[in-house]
Amino acid sequence: MTKQKSNILAIAIMFFLFAMISFVTGLQNPFALVVKEQFGATNLMSQLGNAANFIAYALIGLPAGFLLTKRGYKFTALAAVAVGFIGVGITWLSGIVGSFGVYLLGAFVSGFSMCMLNTVVNPMLNTLGGGGNKGNQLIQWGGSLNSLFATICPVFVGILISKAGEAAQPTIADVNPALFLAMGIFALAFIVIFFSEIPEPGLEAAASNAQEESTMDTIKGALSYKHFVFGIIAIFLYVGVEVGIPNFVNLYMTSDAVGISKAVAGTIVGMYWFLMLCGRLTGAAIGGKVSSRTMIICVTSVAVVLVALGMMLGDSTTVRFPAITQDLSFSLQEIPIGVMFFVLCGLCTSVMWGAIFNLAVEGLGKYTSIASGLFMVMVCGGGILPLVQGWVADVTGNFLTSYWVIIAAVVYMLWYGLMGSKVKKN
Repeated sequence: MTKQKSNILAIAIMFFLFAMISFVTGLQNPFALVVKEQFGATNLMSQLGNAANFIAYALIGLPAGFLLTKRGYKFTALAAVAVGFIGVGITWLSGIVGSFGVYLLGAFVSGFSMCMLNTVVNPMLNTLGGGGNKGNQLIQWGGSLNSLFATICPVFVGILISKAGEAAQPTIADVNPALFLAMGIFALAFIVIFFSEIPEPGLEAAASNAQEESTMDTIKGALSYKHFVFGIIAIFLYVGVEVGIPNFVNLYMTSDAVGISKAVAGTIVGMYWFLMLCGRLTGAAIGGKVSSRTMIICVTSVAVVLVALGMMLGDSTTVRFPAITQDLSFSLQEIPIGVMFFVLCGLCTSVMWGAIFNLAVEGLGKYTSIASGLFMVMVCGGGILPLVQGWVADVTGNFLTSYWVIIAAVVYMLWYGLMGSKVKKN
């Protein structure tokens, strides 16, 4: 009974951390609109904050994995929360000094925190669920809370920007309430985690393994599994897809060609994350019965069709689509039909992370902790793919053509579900 209660508390804390990851990471989406206005950034430059946030994963992913192996979940989580508070604080400072460079530094430091938190929550939930379908189910439940805060973030920031006035030039300082909220969440999380007992499953075994094998041997051990190697490539592409779709929907809607207000665009992007919430709740509900492989094959197949329709139809006609308004109620907004198909992709991207992670770490055993660190390194795809999208949009002068990058990435993930995820050691 005591162990069960301990697991419930640990699961609740991991869910809470999942929410923090999405809110702070999600700030970079509406910030792209702000920096375009405040600093006159191009489409590519508007994604640099997002890139700085995710490229931090490439630098801290492995160290975070080793920290988790040696010091455990609680210590790593506390360190991550402290770093996150500092990162958001730097972003707030950038609004005071009006510096694009300080803004990028804040996004970069925040990325360190998000990487460390991801390194903790995914293997923890997978382990507490016993791996397999149940492990994936817990990750999907955590992802649901992640999506809830991701839904709130662009809506909240969109409202803050709109209060500055549509004719006025929005600045980072206008978004201070969101930054204060994020710092408050970090402070509260630190207190809760500090006074909580978090089980450390596999910590002793991992420490024993670290003594027996060198750092490089541990990494090589994880990389000796082909399905894991293909899996970290899939996660690199997935994060780029998850971030790239809504980021460029936001830029597309607020461009002169479409002319949707920033406040309404923010609520439409919020609907993308809301659909991810719906998808993750559904995935969590059926995750104990439906395999991760079946999930990834189904959602990637549908995603390819939706993105293709969004590109082909574009703004050829408009549809009325439900959105969250400034008073947080639902209403129907007139948007290009292509935007609707892009937003519907949220239902597909919702379960991809958990399914890919679950498939990739299958059978890794003692290498799971370092595998989680390697996973976090590849999350930098969330910064790199949107940069590629931005470059394509700048070169072609068309936001829609940039979605060819998304289609290529989703096709690879479909292949991973069909063939690349089969457990096989070199």
